[in-house]
Amino acid sequence: MIPDENRFEPNPEEIVGEPPAALPDDWTLGSPDPADRFDLARLTTLLRDHERHGRGWAGAGVDDVLVEVSESGLRTRENVVVRDEAGQIRAWGSVHDRAGGRMLFVHVVERDLPGSVARACSDLLVEWAVGQAVAVGSARGLDVQQIDTGSFAGDERQARWLSASGFERVRTWWQMSRPVTADEADLVPSVDEWADRGVRFRQVRRAGDGLPDEADLRAVHDVLEEAFLDHFNSWEETFDEFLHRLREDPGHRWDHWWLAELLDDPDVPEPVGALVGTVSESGPGSSAPDGSYVSYIGVREAARGRGVAKGLLRTIIADAAGRGRDRVGLEVDADSSTGADGLYTSMGWVTKYVTESWHRDVPVAGD
Repeated sequence: MIPDENRFEPNPEEIVGEPPAALPDDWTLGSPDPADRFDLARLTTLLRDHERHGRGWAGAGVDDVLVEVSESGLRTRENVVVRDEAGQIRAWGSVHDRAGGRMLFVHVVERDLPGSVARACSDLLVEWAVGQAVAVGSARGLDVQQIDTGSFAGDERQARWLSASGFERVRTWWQMSRPVTADEADLVPSVDEWADRGVRFRQVRRAGDGLPDEADLRAVHDVLEEAFLDHFNSWEETFDEFLHRLREDPGHRWDHWWLAELLDDPDVPEPVGALVGTVSESGPGSSAPDGSYVSYIGVREAARGRGVAKGLLRTIIADAAGRGRDRVGLEVDADSSTGADGLYTSMGWVTKYVTESWHRDVPVAGD
């Protein structure tokens, strides 16, 4: 269940001690104001600069920031900023109560700060995140709370700070993209529904009010939970948590959700695969076409080897082509032994950049 109030400590002063000596005396720790257009603009600039330095280009916009700081986002998140003497935001931290035992941490520090000041900002954000891990872990009744953060591969500053703060680099991820051409709209008979070799691929159904059929949404959740059960860092997520989180994505669209069903018994089709896609916008001021993105794709173990994953991927490619988009992106675990990267490569995906996961386990009991 999504709590009515989030599990984090809203007052940073309750969990952060004395600021590091290298931090200027008149710099302060506080919360961003989502209603302040200057705060939103500044957070967007910081995030875009962070992306540009890490992978060579920026893709984030105001909507991505609002996911973290808006009233809706704050049901499962908390934010903190470091401001200079003029009130300008120089660093930003955000934590997300992602699932029981797993807390995500976003860690962004202005690139142009002097080294010692930047490191002091980083240390302050990490101290705050550790305190929040204790708060959310305690509220969930846990003994240990994981902090899951990340960096772009090759971002030596971020890696150095995380390592020094007790984080361990645990995984590498290939961020892949595949070009889409207009003729690929005919890659499948219909993106709404089609079948092949006893498997039906279809969009989630709509109820009478136009919203998705809840049974279909639960089927998507159940398939993905089972498909990722043995995957790296998989944590059980309730249906409500799953739905709330995916609906927050600025690229969320209900008509980008597909189910795959076995038709061994046509009267009782069995959901065995699911794909959740999103719109991947080209970014502020860009005239380039939008793309599609595979947020999740999963196939139940009993149905693997029957072309389910390939059928779902062909469907989102055809859908993207029909919408005039020029690419489909996805993320793959570079360290996985499932061989999924071989399927993606065979279908035209190539790696555009690489990211890393860093973890720190924070003891909760007794703190």
